[in-house]
Amino acid sequence: MKNTRRVFLMTVAARGAALSTLARAQAKVDEKDPQAVALGYVADATKADKAKYKTYAAGQHCGSCALFQGKATDAAGNCPLFAGKQVTNTGWCSAYAKKAA
Repeated sequence: MKNTRRVFLMTVAARGAALSTLARAQAKVDEKDPQAVALGYVADATKADKAKYKTYAAGQHCGSCALFQGKATDAAGNCPLFAGKQVTNTGWCSAYAKKAA
């Protein structure tokens, strides 16, 4: 009986961890999303509209922005400007603010 309970508890724990991982996986921001369009968001900073967004400078990207909530090495991370969605580390938008050193 103990062995069955132990197996059951281990199975429940493993499934819980898997569900937790899935819950954390969020959709990425679509460049055509109205909020993204309003902010000039692009998933690849090198494709930012330099004529329209004069504040863009080479080397700027979401991963180095103060709003980026992921680690510098993460491919994507949360951004408070796009609630519930993730921006790419290599992305850019007009709200870019350099992360303090």
